[in-house]
Amino acid sequence: MSLVHEIDYGTPASASETMVTLTIDGNQITVPGGTSIMRASMDAGIEIPKLCATDMIDAFGSCRLCLVEIQGRNGLPASCTTPVAAGMVVSTQTNRLKDVRRGVMELYISDHPLDCLTCAANGDCELQDMAGAVGLRDVRYGYDGENHVKARDNGGLNAKWAPKDESNPYFTFDPAKCIVCSRCVRACEEVQGTFALTIEGRGFGSRVSAGMHEDFVSSECVSCGACVQACPTATLTEKSVIEIGQPEHSVVTTCAYCGVGCSFKAEMRGEELVRMVPWKDGQANRGHSCVKGRFAYGYSSHKDRILNPMVREKITDPWREVTWEEAFAHVASEFRRIQYQYGRDSIGGITSSRCTNEETYLVQKLVRAGFRNNNVDTCARVCHSPTGYGLGQAFGTSAGTQNFDSVEKSDVIVIIGANPTDGHPVFGSRLKKRLRQGAKLIVIDPRRTDIVRSPHVEAAYHLPLKPGTNVAVMTSLAHVIVTEGLFDERFIRERCDWSEFEDWAAFVAEPNHSPEATEALTGVPADMLRGAARLYATGGNGAIYYGLGVTEHSQGSTTVMAIANLAMVTGNIGRPGVGVNPLRGQNNVQGSCDMGSFPHELPGYRHVSDDATRDIFEKLWGVKISDEPGLRIPNMLDAAVDGSFKGLYVQGEDILQSDPDTKHVAAGLAAMECVVVHDLFLNETANYAHVFLPGSSFLEKDGTFTNAERRINRVRKVMSPKNGYADWEVTQKLAQAIGLAWNYEHPSEIMDEIAVTTPSFAMVSYDYLEKMGSVQWPCNEAHPEGSPIMHVDGFVRGKGKFIRTEYIATDERTGPRFPLLLTTGRILSQYNVGAQTRRTENVVWHSEDRLEVHPHDAEQRGIRDGDWVKLMSRSGDTTLRALITDRVSPGVVYTTFHHPDTQANVITTDFSDWATNCPEYKVTAVQVSPSNGPTDWQVEYDEQARQSRRISGKLEAAE
Repeated sequence: MSLVHEIDYGTPASASETMVTLTIDGNQITVPGGTSIMRASMDAGIEIPKLCATDMIDAFGSCRLCLVEIQGRNGLPASCTTPVAAGMVVSTQTNRLKDVRRGVMELYISDHPLDCLTCAANGDCELQDMAGAVGLRDVRYGYDGENHVKARDNGGLNAKWAPKDESNPYFTFDPAKCIVCSRCVRACEEVQGTFALTIEGRGFGSRVSAGMHEDFVSSECVSCGACVQACPTATLTEKSVIEIGQPEHSVVTTCAYCGVGCSFKAEMRGEELVRMVPWKDGQANRGHSCVKGRFAYGYSSHKDRILNPMVREKITDPWREVTWEEAFAHVASEFRRIQYQYGRDSIGGITSSRCTNEETYLVQKLVRAGFRNNNVDTCARVCHSPTGYGLGQAFGTSAGTQNFDSVEKSDVIVIIGANPTDGHPVFGSRLKKRLRQGAKLIVIDPRRTDIVRSPHVEAAYHLPLKPGTNVAVMTSLAHVIVTEGLFDERFIRERCDWSEFEDWAAFVAEPNHSPEATEALTGVPADMLRGAARLYATGGNGAIYYGLGVTEHSQGSTTVMAIANLAMVTGNIGRPGVGVNPLRGQNNVQGSCDMGSFPHELPGYRHVSDDATRDIFEKLWGVKISDEPGLRIPNMLDAAVDGSFKGLYVQGEDILQSDPDTKHVAAGLAAMECVVVHDLFLNETANYAHVFLPGSSFLEKDGTFTNAERRINRVRKVMSPKNGYADWEVTQKLAQAIGLAWNYEHPSEIMDEIAVTTPSFAMVSYDYLEKMGSVQWPCNEAHPEGSPIMHVDGFVRGKGKFIRTEYIATDERTGPRFPLLLTTGRILSQYNVGAQTRRTENVVWHSEDRLEVHPHDAEQRGIRDGDWVKLMSRSGDTTLRALITDRVSPGVVYTTFHHPDTQANVITTDFSDWATNCPEYKVTAVQVSPSNGPTDWQVEYDEQARQSRRISGKLEAAE
């Protein structure tokens, strides 16, 4: 194995379709018009020396190292900023150029530390490489005089020297090694879009500064790593490289955090991970990253990780370590006993949206072929199950319509109930780049998220609706489009059912759906709503991106259908730049749904009642499959409390922390007789478990993830599983203990089975993914290269279906006891329930959940910023610290759910979406009051968790 090397072409590729032919060093080259001479040279295998240029950012032309000679032109132009021209004759290496480049390099080196042998970048330093490339052998200017290198100069303090900034937990900034090429500044601006870095001073006094001369961790820097990646010297260096040394081989794999599905090079020394570097050929991230994927991988080797199987008779007992064989035998025996005693339907399983497609497929297969029922569900139940239902009804398929590249051709972007800069930051950066280029933005959210107004980006409209009124707002937008004649009649007649459109149009045109009529209940001013509707309908390519603020409502499915209606009525479906795009929360939540993790569907979204579909699997698996849908997660918990559901296998999910109404979840788990948790850590659900099976991280397995754009990406093993087995092997061994004759030797064999049984995956194999890099399903004979854009020539269901979307107010109401509305979300540095990110240095930015309260509501209650407050609902109460901010509207409070000591979901209720049981996390009536300590429930929960995590023979309980 060796390092995966990527070619740096120096400048971005040109999108021009016009081709230009020129001659470089005697070689005739044809490239797209607008291509720089530097990139054209690299295309021909001719590398021009450079320092300020890299192909992730636009040309800058400051280093003066990439000069070339052009026949018929005076001077020495910079090859990075000079575009090619027809018939141009270029020389990249002449005596004149050699002298100039060597002189330029001498100037750089005269103000640079000469510690190459002990420098962390030794072997990976572009300055070092370029010094060799230009033939530098001596520095005529010497090293005396003004410099940025020495702390003391001629016995006195050197005002131009600055100390190393070690404040960021993941990388260092050493100003003494900076050549002021501005690559970091430009990467922060052009790639990330944060504008956290700048060049302060002028001339020889110029230097890179974070924020307003702050240290990195205190500045606006979001630690995405773009600056580190761009730096050509050791100025910005990963601390892991300083500690471990340069990597010696790398493996391309896929990030295991959010649904963007970024591709990374895991750079290694032996089996030790040195760093994660975003892969430029990754089609989801295009070489960019966020703080989680780039740096927050330390959880995989955290001391809290459990590496040996454990069992206990009662949840009040300490855990005891056992062999894998004992653990599998115990689970098989208990599950057999429970089914014999309580019936076949008394056990079930929950698949993981963090595990691979192959592992998820095996868990649902275990339930259906081993448990002989359909009691299988997944975390999508509590996030995007309304997406599956709503889009399935309207379009005929349960996934987003576009690839992420599509945003680059959008003219109007609507974000509903999503916070992409925090929840999906790499896509958020791409979206902001398009907005800086001139696209218009509409944000529909109760909270003023970062993207509403950020550097060089401002929403044309922010509609701060009252939580729970999504359907009313969406139907009102449709009212404006229909009554003002802004709909695309040609598209509707060709692609949709016209009679259904007429019925729907008559419905939305009713006066009670007008912006003026809905303003009182939504809180959105009528003129703003009308303006937003007109902009979306007439502004060109309109794209809708939505998140859990749409789906996690009692009318989540209705809102998804209302979004689909809007896209169809304006003709914004079936081409680049448009579409309906759910931003999936977890790395493989799309894949877990694709793999048949719902109790009513087999892989490929085919209902269990369909005889032909069951026949495919029955013949392959050699068992009869029940034609009755099984229990959803809420139903499992209800049945457990009632006494009819007694056993559960949970792979890679923490339902006690992530699911609503924590007390009800705890009651359901406590009522079961055998709960098996398969995870990396003793999570909150493990407090009620009887068996713990240690899991493997994404670094320790082979497989695939499917991201939010339906992209199937390879996950590649970069180190041996610390627990001994990859997760698919654990599930297989459990199946074998139960009596199933499974004998997969590699996950590729599981994918082959998926392809045989699932039409949308028919051409997917590991060999094909190696060839293509990645593909987007459906990938079959009709779409051999995958489907970047869905519904191009027609909808999967035939004709697009317009559906009436009547607003029905949630049963969760505010009143004198609970006058405020709580809504929840995520923050950039943390992920989901925090089991991974809390075990990394990301806690520097978010060490606790905070409650955002509007200044008006805070003043009424005597609450100051940082005060401890009690948050109470009809379901329960908790305490956390207040954050006073006008991001939220009066009457609305907001918090995250990343920390178990807060347990925000003890507050949420059991109200859910009418079609899918997706919980209504986003609307909970609450009261906020000053507090002087944790609630009784928090004290009791903490003690129960502490007792539950005791391990026999261990002095410390694992967290």
